[in-house]
Amino acid sequence: QAVRGVSFQLNRGEVLGIVGESGSGKSVTSLAMMGLLAGSARVSGSVRLHGTELLGASDKALSRVRGQSIAMIFQDPMTSLNPVYSIGYQVAEAIIAEPLRIHGLYGPSGRADVRELLRLVGLAPEHGNRFPHEFSGGQRQRIGIARALALRPKVLVLDEPVSALDVSIQAGVLNLLADLQAQLRLSYLFVSHDLSVVRHIADRVAGSGPAARCSPLTSPTPNATAAPNRFPRSPPTTIAPPATTPNSRPLPH
Repeated sequence: QAVRGVSFQLNRGEVLGIVGESGSGKSVTSLAMMGLLAGSARVSGSVRLHGTELLGASDKALSRVRGQSIAMIFQDPMTSLNPVYSIGYQVAEAIIAEPLRIHGLYGPSGRADVRELLRLVGLAPEHGNRFPHEFSGGQRQRIGIARALALRPKVLVLDEPVSALDVSIQAGVLNLLADLQAQLRLSYLFVSHDLSVVRHIADRVAGSGPAARCSPLTSPTPNATAAPNRFPRSPPTTIAPPATTPNSRPLPH
């Protein structure tokens, strides 16, 4: 078993960091949440988003949730970018519904949305005409963030989003993520092996391993308070919950 006995609740407007060494199951957990594990993987339990059960849902049901309610940002943005298409086209792919693309109804309003998304992540509108290989690693990760935000989800799963970047570039991307989280009232599940990175952005941190703990890193906001029994202790991945507080609130619909 890659991961066993994992349980957590992500609150509205909260950044929950999951920290652990390589091989401790952090990425497997995030991919399982998104329904992105290989078909041969066996996942049991429950994954609920706004009261909707995701685990075992059909591809059609998941397609209505992924992107619109919850989206993922990957460690290496090149793995989710097509090298033969421009960035503007690929960001638009996340915005325009399949019927609109099929019938060629993508017009000026869609292009304006793409330009606005690029501005939101600190890129110039003309960058939409470029191809992935023409960008630096930090710029490609900003493109990945723009595409994840295209349908305005309220929950982002970030799997090691800055670990492949130089330290100087990491700071800019982390500051961007913090600004977007505050501006758009997003909730982050932030996966990382680097405690210093998590300390920069997380409200609470959960650690995987035999001496795991889950505790606040900063003063939680009124809408981001702890909930009980999130991470029961169970090998090989053990994560313990923080104390219960009376103001725990669910994620918004």
